[in-house]
Amino acid sequence: MFQKCPKCGHERHATDAEDEAICPGCGLVFSKWMKQQFHTTDTSSETKSDYSTSKADYLRLAISHLLDVGNLAGQTRFYGYLLIYLVFFVWGWSFILADLKSQELNASFMHMINLVFHEAGHVIFRLLGSFMSILGGSLLQLIVPLTVMLMFIFKHRDNFAASIGLWWLAQSMMDLVPYISDARAQEMWLLGGVRGKDMPGIHDWNNILSRLGLLEYDQVLATLLMVMAIGLMLLSFVWGALLLKRMHDLNSSAR
Repeated sequence: MFQKCPKCGHERHATDAEDEAICPGCGLVFSKWMKQQFHTTDTSSETKSDYSTSKADYLRLAISHLLDVGNLAGQTRFYGYLLIYLVFFVWGWSFILADLKSQELNASFMHMINLVFHEAGHVIFRLLGSFMSILGGSLLQLIVPLTVMLMFIFKHRDNFAASIGLWWLAQSMMDLVPYISDARAQEMWLLGGVRGKDMPGIHDWNNILSRLGLLEYDQVLATLLMVMAIGLMLLSFVWGALLLKRMHDLNSSAR
């Protein structure tokens, strides 16, 4: 069957045993070896196919869960959510179109809300050391809206409210962009009415990026965060709009 054994490399000679189905060098049964090779290949293909299928099924299930409006039926709720959506949609564009690297956002109502959690983060993360205490302010102002979003998804089963939580997460990221962008210049007026350059050590992101050796990349990091934040806010718009459409369709079919 084989002139050269695929296992030991023995080449068949005229003086070898007449049974061509067995290697005279190592005794390999060629038919069994072939079955084993094909069986392994088939199993691998099936496993890969099953894995791809399971990933696709999981993705479809996740999307279906995030677009579920089964417990959000009712004309009153629909119009209430529609009004909320329009408010956050218009408000969101005011952030997207703003100069995110200036202090323009510091005058926003949302800045004051984010600031509360930012300052609390410094206190809470102090238990983990000096660096985490500094980073903790920015971390907590992102963790809170993320937690709100997840709570509405998994506990309250209100995906529309979760989309507003995603909006808040995006806006809170935008709120950090001017702070990161100012890491080297330290011209921003901080809490207490001082600028970072006037009081060395008070500017969070100057400290963070200096310790990480990334201070020269403050503009790059600020730009990356800005792009991510805008992307998430746009995603919140799309998510909310899809949910409103489904709510409308559900109410129409119930009539």
